[in-house]
Order: sequence, then C-alpha cells, then structure tokens
Amino acid sequence: MSRRGETVPFAFIAQADRFRSNVTPPPRARRSFRQVAGSALVGVTIVAGLVGSVLLGSPALTDNQVPDRDHPAAAEGR
Repeated sequence: MSRRGETVPFAFIAQADRFRSNVTPPPRARRSFRQVAGSALVGVTIVAGLVGSVLLGSPALTDNQVPDRDHPAAAEGR
C-alpha cells in the first residue's frame, strides 16, 4: 500500500483564533421587582445568619474563666 502524497489543509486552525462570530446573543430580559426583592431577601437572610452566629458564638470565645477557689491544692500539684 502506498501513501498518498496529498497535503492536508490545516489553514483553518490558523484562522480559528482570528474568527469572530457575527451572531449576537439576545438581550437580557429585565428582572422583575419580585426577583430583585427575592434576591435582596436571600442576601439579608445570609448576612443576618452570619451576624447572629458571631454574636452567639463570641461569648464562648472569651477568656474570662474564674479559677476554682475550692481546690487550690489541685492547681499547685501540676
């Protein structure tokens, strides 16, 4: 079997990065008031949850432990 001596035209690959489509996407439809209000409500709910978790979790992070005065010898034996 002999190979054919024809060259394969790969010029389309070189032109692919210069190609510009003339098809434009359709314009976006405007969002209704309900959609905007729903998005705002979701955002406010998320922010309120984060703020609430910080406010409820911050007392657990404070270092205001009172030493146990009933058993001072237990602390000295370390």
